[in-house]
Amino acid sequence: KGSPKKKQADGTVEKGKATKTSVSSRAGLVFPVNRFAKALKKGGYAKRLAIGGSVYMTAVIEYITAEILELAGNSAKEARKQRIIPRHIQLAIRNDEELNKYMSNVTITGGGVLPNIHTVLLPPKVVPGKDGVSASFSQEF
Repeated sequence: KGSPKKKQADGTVEKGKATKTSVSSRAGLVFPVNRFAKALKKGGYAKRLAIGGSVYMTAVIEYITAEILELAGNSAKEARKQRIIPRHIQLAIRNDEELNKYMSNVTITGGGVLPNIHTVLLPPKVVPGKDGVSASFSQEF
């Protein structure tokens, strides 16, 4: 009949002497490597695909996702919110120089716009002078 299979806490299944571990757990990743490999094969980007390429791509996507979520979490904390919304993701990406460069063509639904007031539209700066208060304009020619 066979011995009963025991499921470990880390997701591996015990089958007698050998244990079955996923590619993701062997690579130390959270995202599913096999799912990315399947998507790469289905996409038809190449005739053959090494598993190392799938592991590398999964690691890169996991890193970028973690980076965006960390910055979005900081943005949510600044706004005194406990839940990350698309607005926080938008602010996180647009305020980071590298992420903004790589995701310049990406539109985040519900993200809104970045707060930006052109310097010409700002009121003139008030600088205290000898006789009290004098106004100096932001543009001098």
